[in-house]
Amino acid sequence: MGFERKMLTYGEPDDEEEDAPAEEEEEEEEEEEEEEMVDPLEVIRAKCEQSEHCVHAKERLEICETRVGSRSNTEEDCTEELFDFLHARDHCVAHKLFHNVK
Repeated sequence: MGFERKMLTYGEPDDEEEDAPAEEEEEEEEEEEEEEMVDPLEVIRAKCEQSEHCVHAKERLEICETRVGSRSNTEEDCTEELFDFLHARDHCVAHKLFHNVK
């Protein structure tokens, strides 16, 4: 009687082998779902970079980078333009990000 109770509680040994692949498939599906997660900050940054003010600041940064890259001996760098672009983007992000926070 004890053996029958164990079989009812734990199932037959053959059943355990059949359940193992199903459990592995479920774990793989969960891992895939986790990999598909997207950082909302990155999505908002990409959208903000397309706004008018950010596009203008990014164009100024790219022009500066082209100018500095074309010269072999210059002390100029594009720090100001980079900070202007990052400030414009972060200003846009700040207004949109917290609407997505739960």
